[in-house]
Amino acid sequence: MRTQRDIRLRASEVKGFVEAASKCNFDIDIFYNRYVVDAKSILGVYGLDLTKTLTVRYNGYDQDFEECLKRLAAAC
Repeated sequence: MRTQRDIRLRASEVKGFVEAASKCNFDIDIFYNRYVVDAKSILGVYGLDLTKTLTVRYNGYDQDFEECLKRLAAAC
């Protein structure tokens, strides 16, 4: 089952988001419009427009990553 969530990231939150994503043993994509990057890539995430709502798509479950997404979704 593929899960998709919308989040808002500030530049100060990117490092924590990437660290949480990197601990997961499944692929995680983050995208805006047609630009899709690996959520485990700090440079890739910084390359996105952080002023926009971003979409995270993944196929797996990790409790810590879910908590991270909940914190970031509150800003949407």
